[in-house]
Amino acid sequence: MSLNRRGHLCRDRFRRSVLAARTWPLTLGLVAALTWSGGSAPAGAGPADTGLKGAIDTILADSRMDGGAASVVVADAATGERLYERDAGDRLMPASNTKLATSAAAMALLGPGYRFRTEVLSTGRRHGPVLHGDLYLRGGGDPTTLASDYRRLATQLRESGIRRVTGRLVADDTRFDTRRLGRSWAADDESSYYSAQISPLTVAPDTDYDSGTVVVEASPGAAPGDRPKVKLTPPNDYVRIDVRGGTVLAGGTDTLAVEREHGTNTIVVTGDVPVGGSTTKEWVSVWEPTGYAAAVFAGALAEQGVRVSGTPRLGRPAPPGAKVLATHSSMPLRELMLPFMKLSNNMHAEALTKAIGYETSGSGTWSAGLTAIDDYLRKEGVDTAKLRQADGSGLSRMNVFPAGQLARLLLAVRDAPWYADWHASLPVACDPDRAVGGTLRTRMCGTPAALNARAKTGTLTGASALSGYVEDAAGRELVFSIVLNNHLASSVKSIEDAIVVTLARSDTAGGPIAAAVAPALRNGHRPAPADLECTWRKPDVC
Repeated sequence: MSLNRRGHLCRDRFRRSVLAARTWPLTLGLVAALTWSGGSAPAGAGPADTGLKGAIDTILADSRMDGGAASVVVADAATGERLYERDAGDRLMPASNTKLATSAAAMALLGPGYRFRTEVLSTGRRHGPVLHGDLYLRGGGDPTTLASDYRRLATQLRESGIRRVTGRLVADDTRFDTRRLGRSWAADDESSYYSAQISPLTVAPDTDYDSGTVVVEASPGAAPGDRPKVKLTPPNDYVRIDVRGGTVLAGGTDTLAVEREHGTNTIVVTGDVPVGGSTTKEWVSVWEPTGYAAAVFAGALAEQGVRVSGTPRLGRPAPPGAKVLATHSSMPLRELMLPFMKLSNNMHAEALTKAIGYETSGSGTWSAGLTAIDDYLRKEGVDTAKLRQADGSGLSRMNVFPAGQLARLLLAVRDAPWYADWHASLPVACDPDRAVGGTLRTRMCGTPAALNARAKTGTLTGASALSGYVEDAAGRELVFSIVLNNHLASSVKSIEDAIVVTLARSDTAGGPIAAAVAPALRNGHRPAPADLECTWRKPDVC
């Protein structure tokens, strides 16, 4: 299937998921599950501990949280009454729960119908099929632009009759500033696709819209001694493939690795792959995505028979009065919210942050965008003096949010005119459809929280979070925010899940509440070198 066809199918799928997400029943009957059994309060607990406080305290007493920190809030969604709080004001790393603030601000400040525009312009004179002058490719910040979209721009030029441009292709990326990486992003993530550079001109290689990256597939040669075969998506000459690996006898050890050299666009393939072995597939960020977009568009122009002189120039603004010759508009923000939030796409968050800055103050910078987000949060009743937001995605470890402020935001947005679209973008527990369940699609299955809880996940090494909405057994909607930090266990997700399952199966209006048990992982106490959102590991392991 062509990339263009895949793009349309994926976009249609995400559109359909908006409607489907709104029509899922929010509550299920109580479901018995072996992995989610009732737990009793600790020995010696008094009568007051048989309610929600005792149940959640029991879950948080899990040994995986020994020496760690937890900030947890549960509130009645309709009244705002806090039903449970544990260190609600403690500032902890929220990881991708930061995207709750960014996404809500984007919907409020940009609007659900907001579209990014990519344009081709020129001030040149037209003489028949020849355009005398430079051709400008101006980026509007779209993080979802595919190679097929650049092909359609080239097709528009060809269909207008242009066959030759006497000047050069100039990439106008001046909508945003030139700062490409966020504050305190890990240096060893520099070539990782989930830490790609931010530019208003970029390319996504797939319909997850992983902007600023290429997909590299390395497979074994036909015989021992052959070099591995390498495929690049999208095809381009902006990155260079350096194949140093080799093919070995069938049954040998597969040690093939793919990584970009720091500060360059040389992607090195090393190690051995046995004859008949599997293909190694990696998503790799590019260095300077503006040049990447220009190279892909230049290739598309050549395919369409439009000749342009010279090599592309980068970072020059289109002159005032330049005529628009071709345009591409992104999907509206209400639809973009789905791949952004369901799959926890970091680059979408950062592009939206800079777009917010540009649209609110004329400055496409992190600083301007974060200032506007802060202003929006304060207007919604969030005490921004008690938090720090350093980027849009949560990739920075400088972000600190208390669960109490995240819960305030979740309560405040419920009366927003765009709330239905925003709510639909949250991952749905145990929904197997990746476009609906997202990062929660394998979690809380076989429990009353399945197809009920909607929440944003968050994961970094030593930081985990889950915040969103769930209905209890009585049909009352609850808001919850769970932020866990400083744990040495490789995962504390089942602790988060146990809290949400307890909420879903309980009648919080009164009566005893039994805590769900958080199943321990086999390596639950083993320190992990890195914990990331499941969709940040390719292929997607959620």
